[in-house]
Amino acid sequence: MAEVHPFRGIRYNQKIIEDLAAVICPPYDVISPEEQRYYYQKSDYNVIRLEHGMELPEDTKMNAKHSRANATFNRWLKDGILHADTVPVFYIHEHTFSYQNIRKRRRGLMACVKLESWESKVVFPHENTVSGIKSDRLELMQACAANFSPLFGLYEDPGQKVTQLLVLQTKRKPLVDFTEAGETHQLWMASEPEFVQRVSHFLAPKPIYIADGHHRYETALAYQRQRQCGLSSITGNESFNFVMMTLVPFSEPWLIVLPIHRLVRGISPQALTEFRDRLETFFEMKSFPLGETGLPDVAGTAIKVLGLKLGSVVALTLRQSVSLEEIMPEHHSEVYKKLDVSIVQHLIMENLLGCSGEADGVAYTPDAEQARQMVESGQYQLAFLLNPIPVTAIKAIADVNDRMPGKSTYFYPKLPTGLVINRLEGEI
Repeated sequence: MAEVHPFRGIRYNQKIIEDLAAVICPPYDVISPEEQRYYYQKSDYNVIRLEHGMELPEDTKMNAKHSRANATFNRWLKDGILHADTVPVFYIHEHTFSYQNIRKRRRGLMACVKLESWESKVVFPHENTVSGIKSDRLELMQACAANFSPLFGLYEDPGQKVTQLLVLQTKRKPLVDFTEAGETHQLWMASEPEFVQRVSHFLAPKPIYIADGHHRYETALAYQRQRQCGLSSITGNESFNFVMMTLVPFSEPWLIVLPIHRLVRGISPQALTEFRDRLETFFEMKSFPLGETGLPDVAGTAIKVLGLKLGSVVALTLRQSVSLEEIMPEHHSEVYKKLDVSIVQHLIMENLLGCSGEADGVAYTPDAEQARQMVESGQYQLAFLLNPIPVTAIKAIADVNDRMPGKSTYFYPKLPTGLVINRLEGEI
């Protein structure tokens, strides 16, 4: 059973920080070095200093980005820049944004979720993770004992029971209401005993699926083990046994999942020629001319490739004679084997190109136009443009205990960092 609890969140003091748009930022994993500098310059109190601090040439073991984050965090608490809510509450976050020139709204419940091992079948992953990222996040958590950004979780809400409870709460004036970069954020607090009890009751039998934040969840599990080690007694209510999540139902109409496209470089001219020839063994190939801007609308579900033919995008359709059973790793599910990202990962990148990760000259972006620019500028030789993965496929993969390759899904837009912070001290 999932344990979903209200918590005493830490928030910016709006009497001191009047412009909340100046102090939030995206989660660390989508922030480029240029964006990191931008958020540093945006405000002396931007949460970037906690979430994704800058590395400096003079850094030492005693004075580095995570120790500075800890010092800054405690100073902001002492000075009243940040303050903790006095009672445990559920936070309701409405995120309004534009997608394809249409305004959309996504509503989520911010709560603390009891940490469970993957084996318990209470919380489900759908993607693989990379160890290097987790070690950095663990160091930050060790230094600050806090969650600065919420994970994104999904749950089933038959009959819209939880959704209806949240909608009733949003009839009141929001506690927080601001717009940043065209996206509006509204926040409500709800601590009424009946509301808390009903939400917790409805969510208890529901498994939770990690949409975004696999690295942070596994980091939280590692941090929990460290904090538990050596304790003579554990009540289970300690804050380090929980992780902050924003929970959104699968039925949310504006749940947008973008594909993450693959870019490759470092291929010799001879290898590139051989690659083109070998592709024809597995795929039917059709070229479409590129215009000056944008990408042509290629009908169907073909994987699209930039860089194979000058001035064109090449659509790849798997030949009917090709058996995925013979190509894909045996331990994966049928759903996994049919995904674009699996075909590109195993058949194209590993088998035909002999590359698999960033160390092999591979990069990732959810922006197809950016991928085109990176190929046309010569920064990368090839770009493989994938189709979106349906939310139903994400759930199906998780339900059979399978995992997609890392960087398969991009939930848009990203949840903001800094709206609410969860401190991992004391009890929930």
